[in-house]
Amino acid sequence: MPLARLVPELAVLLAAIVVILSASLLPRRQQGFCALLAALGLVVAAAAAGLQLGWPAALGFSGTWAIDRVTVWAKLIILGGTLLVLLMSPEWLRRDPRHGEYYAVLLFATVGALMMAGAADTMELVIGVLLSSTTGYTLAAYHRGDDLSVEAGMKFFLVGALANALLLIGVVWLFGLAGSTEYAVIKEAVGSGQPDTAWLVAATFVVIGLCFKLGAVPAHTWMPDAAQGAPVPAAGYLTVVPKVGAAVALARLGQVLGGELAGWSGLIATLAVLSMTLGNLAALRQTDVRRLLGWSSVSQSGYLLVAVAMIGRSGQALPALIVFLAGYAAANLAAFAVVARLRGRADLQDYRGLARARPWSMLVLTIALLSLLGIPPLVGFAGKLLLMLAAVDGGLSWLAVAVVLNSVISLFYYARVIGPMYFEPPPPRVAVLGPWAQTAMLLAGALTVGLGFGVDGLLRGLAGAVLLP
Repeated sequence: MPLARLVPELAVLLAAIVVILSASLLPRRQQGFCALLAALGLVVAAAAAGLQLGWPAALGFSGTWAIDRVTVWAKLIILGGTLLVLLMSPEWLRRDPRHGEYYAVLLFATVGALMMAGAADTMELVIGVLLSSTTGYTLAAYHRGDDLSVEAGMKFFLVGALANALLLIGVVWLFGLAGSTEYAVIKEAVGSGQPDTAWLVAATFVVIGLCFKLGAVPAHTWMPDAAQGAPVPAAGYLTVVPKVGAAVALARLGQVLGGELAGWSGLIATLAVLSMTLGNLAALRQTDVRRLLGWSSVSQSGYLLVAVAMIGRSGQALPALIVFLAGYAAANLAAFAVVARLRGRADLQDYRGLARARPWSMLVLTIALLSLLGIPPLVGFAGKLLLMLAAVDGGLSWLAVAVVLNSVISLFYYARVIGPMYFEPPPPRVAVLGPWAQTAMLLAGALTVGLGFGVDGLLRGLAGAVLLP
């Protein structure tokens, strides 16, 4: 049991324990110190994960834990996204008398996301999903005195209870078919005598459970409510970080089942089209920017499912998935960082004239939305282009057409936010949060631009990458 494989996860876990103990002992005025402790743990974890990029791909802990470059890149995205959320949080939560515990919950949720990304065993996957879910409910309802926050937490919990139950049914079913919970054994057992229908039903239950973490159809309904009602930093976290872990977990399941199981690609492709189309059509009607970003996140889940559908059909699927996830994480967190910087303003009318009132906020929000739309040279364009190339290479060109059509639809609601910022007069006064929120906003915006110009380097780092088992 080589513990070196677990250094990133252990660093985050130990930091969470230190934070929660510190929060219980520190006086109220010093609760913000917990954010520094959490940041230190995340930096150590990211450094350890960076060292793992040079390691050979291998399974550890009796075949239950995977270390490969795709997984490690996903971990870096998870840790980097959590750091950005951490930067948004202290000023937002300053008036909460015991906000130190918030950082511990955030770190425990991150451990769950890391477990989802590295799980090579269905039982480990379940633990990661449940840890991410239970902490997610807490983050969504963290403002206990706010009706919208409590409602978001309750809807998140109810959808999660059903989705996680289906996940467990699917895991047990797979165990019954394969006689093991290890992915490597399941991969060998697929097509060994049992009818494909039994495997596909079991896989469908697992997929629904992971779609809950992705915010994709059919377990997507919590996403817009969480985006609207959760504390803004937590909303940014919930729409990004668990999605990265779940996307890699679903891709790994596709690596196990996709090449052997008839109907796998069709199932994931159908969910992709439904998610991107429903998310974009629902976003057209929104007048609340946070809720609009929530529905946009549903549509982005549909796009990333295109790469998952191509696992086993195209060698371009894994690089496309990681590039898209990196670009989505940077752009979506940049958008939520602007909302946090503007003290949670959500009505479209609040963004009128932002170009003159708060030009940096306007610039970052414009960059974020244009990247989510897929405009070059931003990283969102490279991500969507790679997804479409993978779909064409995998023989499902109609999926690439669906991505293009849905991107055109999304132009209309992103323009509803961008246009008034430039062409309408500003409000008399736009109060903002302090330097930490501004730093998170500018850093996320710079990452969105920088990743767009650095895609070639990221693709070189992913050349020949495999996803175990």
